[in-house]
Amino acid sequence: MVLCAYRLIDPGSEWRLHREWYDKSAMGDLLKEDFALVAKDNLYRCLDKLVEHKVALFSFLQERWKDLFGVTFDVLLYDLTSTYFESDPPFAAGDKRQFGYSRDKRSDCVQVVIALVVTPEGFPLAYEVLSGNTSDKTTLKAFLEKIQLQYGKARRVWVMDRGIPTEETLEEMRQEKEPPIQYVVGTPKGRLNALEEALLKLPWQEARPSVKVKLLTQDQELYVLVNSQARVSKERAIRRRKLKKLWGRLKELKEQRPSYEALLMKLGAAKEAAGRVWSVVEVTLPQAPPTQKGRQQRIPDFEFALKKKKLREVFKREGRYLLRTNLKESNPAEVWEFYLQLVEVEEAFKNLKGDLAIRPIFHQLEQRIEAHIFVCFLAYCVQVTLRHQLKSKAPGLTVRQVLEKFGRMQLNDVHFPTTDGRELIFVRYTQPEKDQQLLLSQMNWELPAQSPPQITAKGELENGYRPLAGRA
Repeated sequence: MVLCAYRLIDPGSEWRLHREWYDKSAMGDLLKEDFALVAKDNLYRCLDKLVEHKVALFSFLQERWKDLFGVTFDVLLYDLTSTYFESDPPFAAGDKRQFGYSRDKRSDCVQVVIALVVTPEGFPLAYEVLSGNTSDKTTLKAFLEKIQLQYGKARRVWVMDRGIPTEETLEEMRQEKEPPIQYVVGTPKGRLNALEEALLKLPWQEARPSVKVKLLTQDQELYVLVNSQARVSKERAIRRRKLKKLWGRLKELKEQRPSYEALLMKLGAAKEAAGRVWSVVEVTLPQAPPTQKGRQQRIPDFEFALKKKKLREVFKREGRYLLRTNLKESNPAEVWEFYLQLVEVEEAFKNLKGDLAIRPIFHQLEQRIEAHIFVCFLAYCVQVTLRHQLKSKAPGLTVRQVLEKFGRMQLNDVHFPTTDGRELIFVRYTQPEKDQQLLLSQMNWELPAQSPPQITAKGELENGYRPLAGRA
């Protein structure tokens, strides 16, 4: 409980919890526990025992969320992320800390991959910590089996981004009949190119205001080409900004006339910054000097021009993306809305890495690394539960704002000396302010009763525990 609350309220290392945070908080008074609870070895022993209860805990939480919020768990969002370590390999054989594709853009660091399944409301159903060099497309099959084993067979719709499912896995999902396993998945641009001729013949249909779709049935699947005006505006603005920046950089390099080697380095940096926009610009370099000395001298010039045909193609495809599904629903808007819900799993990763500070990870033992990630997920479960309670009872407030509001309350020790040399100690929390009282009323929360007074015996409390004079 303490590890989870600490991660939710003021995340940091277990060492900081042991040396600083517990003393300054009111946790000891609320739990009626002394400092031994957060002794360093106790915290680490607790981590060693946590992970074995992961499956049972998520099964319990699924039932609890059903009762509290009526969550159905029939639409599952699946995605992966990574978190890195500033550690020095090599590690023991089989260690999950490996080099791999880094979503944090830290390819210089070892990492682990975290695969996560959440509902469209953000409730996590399961997660796994995988080796840092795990390929996304190798993970889905095991997760399908994991969910069926833990929660039983049921009709579920899996929503994923492109790059996660393989054609083999999708075929197996289509063949499953009792119950059916359905999916909505994004597709790479190469498949859009392959189907472009067939899609051109089809009319646009309005799925939502400013959202048009084309439907193509092929090989037991429905392909949905989506044209979103909001996404068109967003992608067009990004492309214009990057192209303007790239064009200005190329003009600067043309005026600087750097050496051939320096030019190649600077063009490489410009290409990385421009991303896909680089494909609409053609750069013509002078012939490479034959000698090392020549490559270090200023070049006479280089040319660059806009690829107008390529730009027209990019312009035409901005805001368009292709989805594929084996859903039988005739309403294309439903397929599109399923895919949009993927932002919820991205939000979960954002909270884990941001508000709950899954990094930095200070542990060196693999089992404690997994336990640390488990504690982060426990805190996320509390966070998402509170978020949904706030949604219905105090809309407009975030979980962090609520924690900050109640963080202003203090728990104080009030000392009264007695005539026989002892002290009478009252542990009292400050009365809630108006906004705190309003929130307590909205959420139907009640503060605990003020604790009874304590009396010292020869300068010490009778139970041997003396809390600090003021705690938040």
